[in-house]
Amino acid sequence: MYWIKEYAKSHRLGICLYVVFGIVFAAVLWLYRLPVEPVAYALGLCIVIALLVMAVDFGHYRKRAEELKRQMEAARNAAEKLPEPKGGLEELYQKLLENAREGRSCQVAMLMREKMDVTDYFTLWAHQIKTPIAAMRLLLQQELPEPEEYYGQRREAEAELFKIEQYVEMVLQYLRLNSSINDFVLKEYSLDSMVRQAVHKYAPMFIRKGLALQYEPFGGKAVTDEKWMVFVLEQILSNAIKYTSSGQVSIYLENGCLVVEDTGIGILAEDLPRVFDKGYTGYNGRSDKKASGIGLYLVKEILGRLGHKIMLDSEPGKGTRVKILF
Repeated sequence: MYWIKEYAKSHRLGICLYVVFGIVFAAVLWLYRLPVEPVAYALGLCIVIALLVMAVDFGHYRKRAEELKRQMEAARNAAEKLPEPKGGLEELYQKLLENAREGRSCQVAMLMREKMDVTDYFTLWAHQIKTPIAAMRLLLQQELPEPEEYYGQRREAEAELFKIEQYVEMVLQYLRLNSSINDFVLKEYSLDSMVRQAVHKYAPMFIRKGLALQYEPFGGKAVTDEKWMVFVLEQILSNAIKYTSSGQVSIYLENGCLVVEDTGIGILAEDLPRVFDKGYTGYNGRSDKKASGIGLYLVKEILGRLGHKIMLDSEPGKGTRVKILF
């Protein structure tokens, strides 16, 4: 029905002429008192021929219209050749379409170059900033004679420097994840080995906050990427430590799933559906005022690309339980 309406609109002049011819036939018949039968026969024959011509023309019109519509929808891929134009008007439309296509391709290429330049810049910045961070850490680790009251300040400085390192690492992983090239290496790895790497990195934070760690080696294995999986565990541990002021963090295997559970402040029920959204911090993040809303988003994205799943349940005041399904 849609194409019939469109055909009628584009051929309204010809249809009007057919109607005018019919009116002329009827007027001649009435004015000259001609016999009805031969005139009606001639008029009917003309109408049948006109309808046949219109039907054939409509078939060609619909076929070409659908082809052009398909070409328009596939214009972003734009390697297909448009059908041969019938008439100068169609040729002009096709040239207009090709010019628009070329302009869009140039715009896309320019935007991609700009995006790559920005990505390269931030990647370079993130790598370069690691050098002064490492130098600052070495300076803080030196055993220098100092008044006892400065010892606590040094520990605070080390903790803040650790946070800076984590933010820089998060930026790097975010850039790598959104680049067109990934470096996933899928092999069978020991879960214990990956858990120990993450725990070792966050051991100072456990000590500083006085949190207990409940973890016993469980001997599980999974086909994954070790580097990215360790980063995921680090992000989960970071959140567990950040939002747990007292109690413990437990890491264990349950029905083949890796579980990280804490006794922290928990997450409100209305925040749970959106905790993995990019930039979403929820009530806890707004209270903390330092949350970026990127950590759990990266966790979900990385696990999805590795073919794993993540489940999270929480109860305010009791803690949070994160489960990774391999």
